[in-house]
Amino acid sequence: MNKIPRPEYPRPQFVRTDWKNLNGEWEYMTDRGNSGEERGFARDAEFTERIIVPFCRESELSGIGDKDFCENVWYKREIDVPAKWRECGRRVILHIGACDYKTKLWVNGNYVGSHIGGYVAFSFDITDYLNDDKNVVVIKAEDHLLTGRQPGGKQSSRYYSHGCSYTRTTGIWQTVWMECVEANYIISTKFYPDIDRKSLFIEAEVYGDENVEFKAEAYFDGQKMGMAKTKSHGGKVRLELPVKELYLWEVGAGRLYNLEITYGEDRVMSYFGMRKIENRDGILYLNKKPVFQRLVLDQGFYPDGIYTASSVEELEADIDRSLACGFNGARLHQKVFEPIFLTLCDAKGYIVWGEHANWGLNINGINGYESFIPEWLEVMKRDFNHPAIIGWCPLNETEREQNPIFVKTLSEITRNYDKTRLYIDASGWTHVYGASDIYDLHDYTQNPVDFAKRIAPLANRQPIRLHGVSGNDEGYVSDCTFVSEYGGIRWTLEESSGWGYGNAPQSEDEFIQRFKGLTEAILFHPRMGGLCYTQLTDVEQEVNGLYTYDRRPKFDTDIFYEILTQTAAIETKEVEAETADTEE
Repeated sequence: MNKIPRPEYPRPQFVRTDWKNLNGEWEYMTDRGNSGEERGFARDAEFTERIIVPFCRESELSGIGDKDFCENVWYKREIDVPAKWRECGRRVILHIGACDYKTKLWVNGNYVGSHIGGYVAFSFDITDYLNDDKNVVVIKAEDHLLTGRQPGGKQSSRYYSHGCSYTRTTGIWQTVWMECVEANYIISTKFYPDIDRKSLFIEAEVYGDENVEFKAEAYFDGQKMGMAKTKSHGGKVRLELPVKELYLWEVGAGRLYNLEITYGEDRVMSYFGMRKIENRDGILYLNKKPVFQRLVLDQGFYPDGIYTASSVEELEADIDRSLACGFNGARLHQKVFEPIFLTLCDAKGYIVWGEHANWGLNINGINGYESFIPEWLEVMKRDFNHPAIIGWCPLNETEREQNPIFVKTLSEITRNYDKTRLYIDASGWTHVYGASDIYDLHDYTQNPVDFAKRIAPLANRQPIRLHGVSGNDEGYVSDCTFVSEYGGIRWTLEESSGWGYGNAPQSEDEFIQRFKGLTEAILFHPRMGGLCYTQLTDVEQEVNGLYTYDRRPKFDTDIFYEILTQTAAIETKEVEAETADTEE
């Protein structure tokens, strides 16, 4: 393949000019017996297979398409490092967007380091391992999905996909790339927008000498909005950047400021959004106004690339498909989505919840802490600056017998790391009270009348029993304000053996009336602040999407748009309150 797949810069909120995309054909070896290290794969062994990075071995786009289990895979490639990258103390950093699950790296036969976690980016400084001429990178990925000791999300634990478990992803599944940084450089940033002070607070980690100047300049539509600078100390920087004109980031209006950051000779281009998130009695308030969350479940699977979209255009098209149906955001479900997708959400004013892929991991033992929390911290660190992320929900559908101490600890860690967003401890089934800002429920009742009766007591804060939870006195909630999974109505354009929730409608009109009735039961509920319909697209054997797996609409999307964009009860109350204030 001559054309580089996924050629775009993979980290649009932290851009440097000196970089090189390493996607494309790599040498590859399947290592079912985990004997590759003993056989010298890290040094000079011949690799007999080929793979197209960044697509997983199970996908057709990888050129392999082998969907059988394989716990160990190897990649090798010769890299060209420009001579100017080696000058004047500059450093060469190798980045891997995501590799499932444990990754080891060798450069020119020398072991560089390892990373554990299959869903977020990581990097290695390879400067000291480079030769002046030829350089060879070798990557090993170990993926022990069946052990119950790692997050796997919706990856199937059987040979075939089944139920709501789908084709696995093994090894590299996001862009591999390298960049050159200066001797003094910025490692990471955290942005804290404050609309009341009309300021952006910036925290940064930096590397290099002490007392180097750190400067930030903000622009909006090409007009300079402000500048601030300070000196580094102890590898840390903190400053306040006032903006002279306030443009709010809102739902449907992703107003973004451009940001240029310099640290000595290092220069990074970024952006930020000015918005304020609050929880008022279980309702999302954005910039001091209530927002009804009209969300769709997005699992981020693709027929040809599995976890990886074939192009940025496909990533954007999924957001546009959602918007066309009247949704204003998504639950990014049981997968950590790539930064480019989040940037597209930022630009479109498309709100999302950030999740982790906790399915497959037993969180009740000590291994739950070791295998989940370190990577969850990496997720939050990587995605903290995206204004589109309005909340975190690391766990999904945990059982009644879950370890409440783990859930509370995870809540405390998350809410202390990020005090600017909403938090849900474990979506859908079992909540630990006091560990969430918003309590949600999953309910796939298919009859709209029965569904409305099910959630009606919540209007008066009366308890209802959550589906999916057994027991006489357990699994009851009274404070839910968010139906974060519902619907899931089965419908196919062709004959299919796939499944959806409940009995399949017998006609298109029955489908629409069921969708309408279920949706309006939530929209017009006086205590509900959000809904999330299951789901945007079919995924393999699960055929309850509003689009097919290959992204064909099953119905006229205007039908869903008309239903979903009706004024919700909480929005009506806000209008009534504003009218009363005006009359007074």
